[in-house]
Amino acid sequence: MREERNFLIHPQQIIVYLLLAGITALFLGFSFSYLYNRIQTGMEPVNLPPLFYFNTFLLIGASLLLREAKKHYLADNTEKYQLMLIVTFLVTTGFLFLQILAWQQLVNNNISLTYNNLASYMYLISGLHFAHVVGGLPFLAHFIWQSKKHMKEPVTVLIYFSDPAKKRKLRLLTTYWHFLDLLWIYLIIFFLLNYLI
Repeated sequence: MREERNFLIHPQQIIVYLLLAGITALFLGFSFSYLYNRIQTGMEPVNLPPLFYFNTFLLIGASLLLREAKKHYLADNTEKYQLMLIVTFLVTTGFLFLQILAWQQLVNNNISLTYNNLASYMYLISGLHFAHVVGGLPFLAHFIWQSKKHMKEPVTVLIYFSDPAKKRKLRLLTTYWHFLDLLWIYLIIFFLLNYLI
């Protein structure tokens, strides 16, 4: 195992935090644009189909499952660690599938991408979130693959669990997943308040 340099803040952490700051700025910008368009045009906001709200629970579940995976990693529990990673992947994939169905429900209700400006923003904002979830899946899949590849014998399991780089990367992946979860909750509340008020 290669010895790591000591950093006050590891460069990977800085990269992830800058990424999250950029994503936050992007979504805040689109949220303000949505509000500005709504105020300027007086358009009625889109009423989200129930699947949008159900998807919130799926993302919360995925976030909790990944936190459990991290807990099992720290406890050196190979089987439960791998299981939690796989279930997190499946639940997240379920979120993506149901989100496509939610958009289909909107289209079936004649609310397409070109319905009005607010509908366009809603598709753009939820689509960007979708893309960021898709972007995180390869990293999660990599963790599953690494755990299956390296956690076969007691010695390799010990090396895997004692690797500070893997621990840090899992922490950063968990941070990203929690961020996507909170971002989705913010978006759902934002769209709901715009519809109700």
